[in-house]
Amino acid sequence: MQTLQQLQNGELKGATTLKLAEQLLHFPEEIFELADTLEYLDLSFNSLSSLPPDFGRLQKLKIFFCSENQFTVLPEVLADCPLLDIVGFKSNLIETVPAKAINPNLRWLILTNNKVNELPAEIGNCHRMQKLMLAGNRLKTLPPSLSNCQNLELLRIAANQLDELPQWLLSMPKLSWLAFSGNNFNHKHAVKSIEKIDWSEFEMKHLLGEGASGIISQAAWNNHGVVKDVAVKIFKGAVTSDGLPQDEMDACIVAGNHEGLVKLIGEIANHPDNKKGLVMELIPKSFFNLGLPPSLASCTRDVFKPEMRLSVNQVLKIVSTIASVAEHLHSNGIMHSDLYAHNTLIDGEGNTLFGDFGAASFYDKTEKAVAEKLERIEVRAFGCFLDDLIGLCLEKDHPEIHVLSTMRDSCITYTIGQRPKFGDLTIWLAKLIK
Repeated sequence: MQTLQQLQNGELKGATTLKLAEQLLHFPEEIFELADTLEYLDLSFNSLSSLPPDFGRLQKLKIFFCSENQFTVLPEVLADCPLLDIVGFKSNLIETVPAKAINPNLRWLILTNNKVNELPAEIGNCHRMQKLMLAGNRLKTLPPSLSNCQNLELLRIAANQLDELPQWLLSMPKLSWLAFSGNNFNHKHAVKSIEKIDWSEFEMKHLLGEGASGIISQAAWNNHGVVKDVAVKIFKGAVTSDGLPQDEMDACIVAGNHEGLVKLIGEIANHPDNKKGLVMELIPKSFFNLGLPPSLASCTRDVFKPEMRLSVNQVLKIVSTIASVAEHLHSNGIMHSDLYAHNTLIDGEGNTLFGDFGAASFYDKTEKAVAEKLERIEVRAFGCFLDDLIGLCLEKDHPEIHVLSTMRDSCITYTIGQRPKFGDLTIWLAKLIK
């Protein structure tokens, strides 16, 4: 993080990256002095509501974040930066997205948590678009021209006002991660009641992790005199980049039990701040995250620590568990929508747990044509996951890796109807392990 004072004093000359958060009311004109070098600009957490008309002077700008500001209109001048690759205007007050604001070079656009009513047809001109984040807006329809974005892989449209899920969306050749909960068309899944556990029975110990939807802590649960360490997730209650916390909670409950899922114990009752929460089995300390979330460069694909390597047996064990979990979820009409290595925990032997239902969406299993397409969209996500693990394998010439490569290719084929279902994959993998 740099300071405005440094910028004004000329101390940042030649900088390629600039990040300012000082409750700015106006765009600092001194930024233009970096026009010959500036590639990354982050003006999030300020009070900006407009950009200067000559913003296009930043001809080398590739990444621009302007979240948590006061914009009501997506600025048209964004289209004047020819190299602009990633744009983020999360949590503003944006109602209008002008056609002129759509830069056709965009690969990743974030408009999460705004008030957008409509997207212009020109969004279909973004042929490079891979990632489009639109959760938490007021969209009633999606422009059919979006189907021209044949490279689109990740789409978040949860918590909007869509009356239907467009059929053309289900034929997008690369779409792999689709979150759509919290819309008018959503299937209302019956959520069974689970055990309610009073907040007074917990002694909170320490933080285990924090995500967009909530905070997970280790706690000692005094269950009628028997004390047990558990994990407690308290939901924040606000819309996230993936959707609504209530939908995540419902999906966790409906998912039920599976050896590849963290066991759900109960639901929090009588939280002092009336917050909702879940109680889960504590994951053994021997487990760790398989991957890291996508980077700005990788966009839709996970990244991994340089030292991460896997044996053939580990790969087989991990992918078999994930395929089985996915089959289990889809049998319950749940699309996980975030099938990634960074949501996967493993131990040294390849034992696997899958989690994070923040993007999960319910669908109606009786609508067979739609259900099959949704499952096969997620199968492509599994294909990408499999591709990552093949790349991490130490024994790339192993016969079983060649078989897994064939499986990967079948999962990511552009023709959705030709992809296997998760049930097919679990059978295939079971034979391979034997």
